[in-house]
Amino acid sequence: MRTILAVALLLTAGCGAGGAGGGASILDGDELVVAVKGDQPGLAVKTRQGAFEGFDVDVATYVARHLGKKVRFVETTSEGREDKLRTGEADMVVATYSISPPRKRQVMFAGPYYVSRQDILVRKGTRGIRDVRDLAGRRLCEASGSISTSRVVDARGIAAVLVPAGTYGECVELLKKGAVDAVSTGDLILAGYAAREKGAFTIVNAPFTEERYGIAVRPGDVAGCEEINRALTVMYQTGAAAKLLRDRFGETGLELTTFMPQFEGCD
Repeated sequence: MRTILAVALLLTAGCGAGGAGGGASILDGDELVVAVKGDQPGLAVKTRQGAFEGFDVDVATYVARHLGKKVRFVETTSEGREDKLRTGEADMVVATYSISPPRKRQVMFAGPYYVSRQDILVRKGTRGIRDVRDLAGRRLCEASGSISTSRVVDARGIAAVLVPAGTYGECVELLKKGAVDAVSTGDLILAGYAAREKGAFTIVNAPFTEERYGIAVRPGDVAGCEEINRALTVMYQTGAAAKLLRDRFGETGLELTTFMPQFEGCD
């Protein structure tokens, strides 16, 4: 009898509901806590009132509505994304989180919800940087926790001079001050900063690789991952994704990808 009671108590404790860390799946509970960036214009910025807005926020809100959940946002950096899930501070991460084999060993990815192309941002009037090969010998900002610079230096063997920074927001400030020559990452990120700075920067428009932005959940949450993929399928098939993209980036001159990406398997 004592054994049965102990097992029952353990099962009850393992079925917590609501909010971050409240259960094994994002399908548990009434609230979905989502980690987003706070300094990426067009994608996710934190307003003076403490709210978050941008395309990543729009996507997370769409998914939450599909799941029938209330949604609450918390801020993360590139470096802190895995920890938000590991510590239970967030149930889901939607933060320009590029899917890669090493990261798939730490989290489970749904999506991608967008396939971004890596490009280069320079100061307006910069000469001599027309494509990724021209980054050789140039000062290239490296945001902490991002894998974008490795796609330049390691994958392509281009000897850029890496200058570390905490976030892409800091990278853009370094670029503005002339402390670096270029910032390279997904085109949506670059377009957001270019739009905010109104003519201070230029996107080179020479994409050289793809960044598949995934939605991360805790490892093992197959049911939650599959339900996110269903939500993203509806978002693209109904044209909602295209509308969200046009609303955020339609005036930047960036050629947007509005067809539904090929999803990762939930494993």
